[in-house]
Parts: sequence; structure tokens; C-alpha cells
Amino acid sequence: MSWLLDHCPSDYRGYAGWRKNPVALAWVTVRHIDAQLEAMRQAYREVRVDLGDLVSTEALSEIQSDLEAEGLRLRASARGAQLLYDALQGKHYVPRL
Repeated sequence: MSWLLDHCPSDYRGYAGWRKNPVALAWVTVRHIDAQLEAMRQAYREVRVDLGDLVSTEALSEIQSDLEAEGLRLRASARGAQLLYDALQGKHYVPRL
């Protein structure tokens, strides 16, 4: 459960309903991570237009790399949170060969 809380804003720790009901915490965590991922995707699409005249070419390249890395991290977190949510609901997956 602490892994899920680590992927949410710290304020989420104050909600008793989510702490007492792991499936609800997993559910809200999946949605939170998905929203973060969409924000990173949008930022990546818009960074050149919004910051291109404000930062150097080198800085822009570094910012794009950072956005890409954060997007990859969020994708992995989203997958993990979704799998945990599914497991808490009793879903089973058949291993692939």
C-alpha cells in the first residue's frame, strides 16, 4: 500500500478511506498516474513552441530528454499500479511464453 501512496501526492496519505481500502487506493492511483502521464505527453508536444524562444537549444534538448524519461517512468508506474489494482480485484493473468 505504501508503494501506491508513493505514487500519489503526499496529501493522499490523509484520506482514511483510501488507507483502509487498498482497492480504492489502487483505483485512484491508476487515475492519478494516468493524468500525470497525459500531462507529460502534452508537455512534450508543446515544449518547443512554449519554451523554444526562452531557453537555449541545449537546454531545450535536455528538457525534452527529461520529459521523455519522466514519461517512461510514469508508463512503468501506470502498468504496475494497474496490475496491482487488477490483483486486488482477484484478476489472474496467464503467463506468456
